[in-house]
Amino acid sequence: MRILSVVGNRPQFIKSAPLSAALEAAAIEEVLLHTGQHYDRELSQLFFEELGLGEPTYRLEAGSLPHDEMIERMRPGILAAIETEKPDWVLVFGDTNSTLAGARVAHDAGVSVAHVEAGLRSGDWSMPEERNRVEVDRLAQLLLCPDERSAKTLASEGAGGEALVVGDVMADATRLFAPLARERSDVLGRFSLEPGNYVLATVHREANVVQPRLGRIAQGLNALRERVVFPIHPRTRAALTREKLTLGPHIEPAEPLGYLDLTALASQARVIATDSGGLQKEAYWYGVPCVTMRPSTEWMDTVEEGANVLVDDDPDAIARAVAGARMPAGLPVLYGDGHASEKIAAALIART
Repeated sequence: MRILSVVGNRPQFIKSAPLSAALEAAAIEEVLLHTGQHYDRELSQLFFEELGLGEPTYRLEAGSLPHDEMIERMRPGILAAIETEKPDWVLVFGDTNSTLAGARVAHDAGVSVAHVEAGLRSGDWSMPEERNRVEVDRLAQLLLCPDERSAKTLASEGAGGEALVVGDVMADATRLFAPLARERSDVLGRFSLEPGNYVLATVHREANVVQPRLGRIAQGLNALRERVVFPIHPRTRAALTREKLTLGPHIEPAEPLGYLDLTALASQARVIATDSGGLQKEAYWYGVPCVTMRPSTEWMDTVEEGANVLVDDDPDAIARAVAGARMPAGLPVLYGDGHASEKIAAALIART
């Protein structure tokens, strides 16, 4: 049995690590294709090195392009890999342009698609990620859901594929790598930080790196009274420079961090202020309150439980939410038991 896994950005590298191990343990041959959607070394190759992922068999050079152009640029390389490898399944993760490109090309080539993180919805159609995930779910034959909410969403939409609730592979990665990160990383020492005494901020979403949203987010972060560590995505750094936006003296800008360093920072922060979907979940699992600088989220359970606050780009709301952020007591387990990868491997074997 052979799987072609399509990955292209940081969260997908992380998700693929425990799943790759589970596929190998189940004697499933995996061929890895890296689309090059994240082309910066700190956001790509470093993750492969840190997480012990096998070197990708195929590397494309999608780079940073508008949505449709990026997908079309990926198409020939993905199709060539499918024609060469003749996989039983094409496995795609999440909601990126790489996800959609992999699903479209596999569908057109008559190869079954398995979608990890199927059924997630934010309800915000202005987000390209929302449009991507809905289309991928319509194309996939196997819909691997992180929770019952996602499965119910797919049922209500009349999705044609088979939906299985397996949990979230990010929970697997957190279980495996968070203790390792705190043990191996010296990032707190490098930044002279004490656990629980700083805010971790990340901003990278396409909608958030244009004006006026980026300026309003910067204004909110500038209003904080705590030290803020801000690893800056290359796209965000370019936008800050282009728009001549300045950050306050309490904000420490940093180059993008490897996964272990970022995990060590996130798991020991007092608060995480982010627009990342992955960090919202990771914050929950770490027991760190989260402030999400977006108008919506696909991870509504974290908001409903009071562990995550949506503030959009309102500067005052950002400052208030970070200052008052506290983790509620008695929170339930969300998004699986940390063993989704083994369940996915078993599901693929049973359906091939």
